[in-house]
Parts: sequence; structure tokens; C-alpha cells
Amino acid sequence: MISMEERIYLENEGISASRCNRTEVHAFEFETFDLRPNENNASSSIFKRIWISLPRSIYVVLFKSRVNMLLPFGPIAILVHHLSEKQGWVYFLSSVGLVPLPELLGVGVEQLAYYTGPSVGGLLDAMFCNITELIIPIYALKYGMVRVVQHFLLGSTLSKLLLVLGSAFFTRGTLDNRRAQVFTEKTILVNTGMWLMAFMAIMFPTLLHSTNTEAYFGKSELSLSRFNSFIMLVTYMSYLFYQLKFHQKQNPIDELLQGVSHEENTPQMTHLEAIGCLFILTVWVSILSRYLVNAIEGASNSMKVSKAFITVILLPLAENACAINFAIRNMLDKTLGVVVVSSTHILMFVLPLCVLLGWIMGKPMDMNFELFEIAVLFITVVMGAFMMQDGTLNYFKGLILIFCYIIAVSLLAIVYKEYPFSEISL
Repeated sequence: MISMEERIYLENEGISASRCNRTEVHAFEFETFDLRPNENNASSSIFKRIWISLPRSIYVVLFKSRVNMLLPFGPIAILVHHLSEKQGWVYFLSSVGLVPLPELLGVGVEQLAYYTGPSVGGLLDAMFCNITELIIPIYALKYGMVRVVQHFLLGSTLSKLLLVLGSAFFTRGTLDNRRAQVFTEKTILVNTGMWLMAFMAIMFPTLLHSTNTEAYFGKSELSLSRFNSFIMLVTYMSYLFYQLKFHQKQNPIDELLQGVSHEENTPQMTHLEAIGCLFILTVWVSILSRYLVNAIEGASNSMKVSKAFITVILLPLAENACAINFAIRNMLDKTLGVVVVSSTHILMFVLPLCVLLGWIMGKPMDMNFELFEIAVLFITVVMGAFMMQDGTLNYFKGLILIFCYIIAVSLLAIVYKEYPFSEISL
């Protein structure tokens, strides 16, 4: 005979065990319910699924990363724009509000890649994780700010290939300097070849204009830029096809998931939630970019700095803040992915696309960078490719790249001649 207390205890244990057998727990210990339709629980199960999944998705997007504390700066920037005329504050607040958005877009792409597969996931990663570098130039081009577009793309390339890459090398080399640090250089060699091709496409219109050898003054470099843009876009699309078709095993999504436990290697959003997340974040990036571009003129006057300083240094730094954060936190794989893929995306996709969009909008957007800027871009591409060619890193390589960035941006933003800039209004 067993006592009444022991019988109640055994019955409770049996109930708990049966519940555990029917319950599946994910990374955040949210229950999942069977969605198979039946007469008793079809509607209630779906309601419970939505009720549990939605808070989990909100947590993953908004609260999992500390950098998301900067998100409220975006709405504050819009309020300051409409309640005051302090464009310097609007520029600063909108720049800070844009900082966490690339990382959040990366989270959405990573979650959607669980459902689409690695091939489509790699394509989505190339599209969305560099969306800020695409939307800001489009808004600047809409307002006729051609030199802002050129300087922003030049500054983004400088910051990625010199500052971000140098920070990653310096951090990893400093933390572990007792053994050689090695990374895979196979895909890097292909990308460096595309960087040199982009430099060649930019250099020819610039030399044509600078040497006064144009057949039609003011038109030849524009026509050549548009022709080169078509070639560059075809090359970039071929590159994406090459990567997705023949190098699926080297997909960035797969590399990020290597070595991750099974508990972390499970989706934390449904596919509809991931799509909704990407859509909302893209719209928000577009809204903030509009206010940011509109505030450049006022910020230059209020802060008493040149517009070249803003577009070459401050604006790209705001867009690359997450990448710099990855580098400082010793996340080498993510940093190299941002540097290599984003640099190729800017030079081979964003720049030629802006030239063709300018053609459609009636704006004279071309690849006629000044000779001094072409020289800076050439040194940047060569330094980045040279430092990564052997697949090894150390802190001294990182230090060289960081100092090269300081020299380049100081020349462009401090002693370089100011370019004409037209008034704009929102």
C-alpha cells in the first residue's frame, strides 16, 4: 500500500511527463502547437501559434541586440525636422537611427533563408543587407546631387576596404598573436578582380574628360559611363549566377551557421514574419534616408564643416557602424563577408545602377570622378586586395589599413577643393 500523498505525487509526475512528450521547445522556449486541422482545435491552435510566434519574432528583431537601443533616434529625427529648423540635429539623429537597420535586415534575411534555401538566401543577402547604400544614392540623385552620390559611394568603399577590414585584422591579430590567423581567400580573389574591373570602368570616363580628348565635349564621358554601366550590371548578374549555381557550399548563410548548435540553427520566425520584417525595415530605411539626404546642406552650415567631410566620412561611417562593430567584437567571418560582398555590390551594382537611373530621371550622373578621387580609389582597391591575397592576417596589417584610411579621408575631406552644391528642400 502507498500513501495518498505518494499516489498524488505519482499522478502529477505522469501528467508532467505526458505534457513534455507533446511539447516541442525552441531556442526561446516558446511552445509550438500542431496546426493540422481537426474539428476541435483548428482555430484555437492557429490563434495560439500566432499569439506565441509574434512576441518571439518581435524579441528577435527589436530586443536581442544591444545596438537596437539606437532605433528611437529615427522617429526623434523626424519630430525635430517638423518642429524645428535645426538640420544639423536632424542629420545626426537620422544617421544614428540608421545604424542598427543593416543588422536587422541581416536578421530578417537569415530567418527567411531557412525557408528559401541557401541559393535564394544568398541572393536575398546581396539585395537587402546593402539596401542603405542603394536607397541613399537614389534619393540624392533624385535631388540632382550627383557629386554627393559619387562621394558617398567612394567613402563607403574607403571605409569598408580600409577602416572595417583594418579594424577586423587589428582586433583578431591583437587578441590572438601567438599563431597565424588564416581565412579562405578563394572567393576573395574573384571579388578583387571585379574591383579592378570597376576601377577600369570608372577610370576611362575620368581620363577622357581630364585629358580633353572627348569627341563631343561634355557628352562623351556620359555616353561612355552609360555603356560601361550596362557591361558592369551584366557582369554582376553573371557573378551572382556563378556564386549561386556553382558555389552553393560557400554561401554566406551557410558559413554563418557552421559550428552553431542545433538549438540555434532553427528558425525563430515564420516565413511570413520574415518577409514582413524585411518589408517594414526597407520602408523605414527609405523614410530615414529621405530626411538624412535633405539635411546634408543644413548640417554642413550648422556644423561648419565641408559637405565633402559629411559625404565622404560621416555618412559612410553611419552606414558601416555595424560592420565596424563586428570587427571590434572579433567576428571575422561576418566582417569579411561585409567587406568583400558589399564592396563588390557598391562598385559593380549600385554605381552603374545610379548612372542608368540618372539617365531615366534626366540627371547627368556619370562615372567622371576627379583624377584625385580616382587615385584614392585605386590605392584603396590595391591595398585591400594586397592585404587579403595570401589568406592570412595580423595586427600590423590592420594598423596599416587604418592609417591608410586616415590619410585618404583627411586628404579628401580637409584639403580637397569643395565641389558645387545646389540647394534642396523636402
